[in-house]
Amino acid sequence: MTAAMPAGETRIWTTLDFEQDGKQHGFLRLPFSSDLSAYGTIPIPITCIRNGDGPTALLIAGNHGDEYEGQIALSKMARQIGPADVRGRIIILPALNYPAVAAGRRLSPLDEGNLNRLFPGKVNGTPTEMIAHYLVSVLLPLSDLVIDLHSGGRSLAYYPCCLIRNGGKEAETARLVELMKIFGAPIGSISDGSGGGASTTLSAAAQSCGVPALTAELGGGGGVSHTGEAIATQGIRRVLRHIGTLPDLETKPPPPVRLMRVEGKDAFIYAPCHGIFERCVEIGDSVHAGQCAGYIHPVEGAHRPTEAIYFTRPGFVACCRFPALTKLGDCLFKVLSDIERP
Repeated sequence: MTAAMPAGETRIWTTLDFEQDGKQHGFLRLPFSSDLSAYGTIPIPITCIRNGDGPTALLIAGNHGDEYEGQIALSKMARQIGPADVRGRIIILPALNYPAVAAGRRLSPLDEGNLNRLFPGKVNGTPTEMIAHYLVSVLLPLSDLVIDLHSGGRSLAYYPCCLIRNGGKEAETARLVELMKIFGAPIGSISDGSGGGASTTLSAAAQSCGVPALTAELGGGGGVSHTGEAIATQGIRRVLRHIGTLPDLETKPPPPVRLMRVEGKDAFIYAPCHGIFERCVEIGDSVHAGQCAGYIHPVEGAHRPTEAIYFTRPGFVACCRFPALTKLGDCLFKVLSDIERP
């Protein structure tokens, strides 16, 4: 039986009953009419595992389709965890932006939508806007915690990080820092929410709904990092044990977390021209202001000079561009600064 939704609240529907005990595998059905499927839907895989009263954890991967560590980690968890393991409810979406996942792209091939730049979405918007709206109008109100797993995708390589946005109150930020330390990624990055997607991300939408949100960056380059996947799996298990959703699960203690942040726009280094990017540092390196970050070699011929790239502030290289071919405006590096000395 289709779960009933208030008229006008969402056009996405599912046969899952989020209030039913047990494990349910199914789909969110995103209406999409095309030349060859007039009444078609796009199936978005979803698993709900419920056992009585308790907190609800919303676990998400595939927000961007070319980021794979989280997709694998959550698919494994959806198969392995049973209702007897759970107190409360776990909702798992391993391929949230399914059209992008199926295409192996950051953006949806249906509308070129970047899901993590379209929150809070629109009820009658593009397919990607409708997915964002469903999360905000249906799933976030059910949730006590959301964990959103990312990586650098095809364009970036990322040192494993867990990211949070500053809470509106000191107590909210303190709770997020606690959860980030329990997650146990090597780097814990605290953002003021002004950069990147700003108010259009899932973490921003969760914050506006009063739901604590952790975001993880776990690898990149269009491949799969076994290390990143393991960090995601262990981190989620520790956090869910901490909040009481997986109370009896045995987990390893979290390793130390180095707390860092982005300090200003000059923490990002952008390509000043088109060419072949040769980097001189790697993710995880410590750098100083004025240090050579790399070179861009023009492809138009040897009569064009090579362009040297320099860091403008000291810090820790959290991510770098993965493809060699680069155009004007591409992000080459992000540098983090310490909050607490390791």
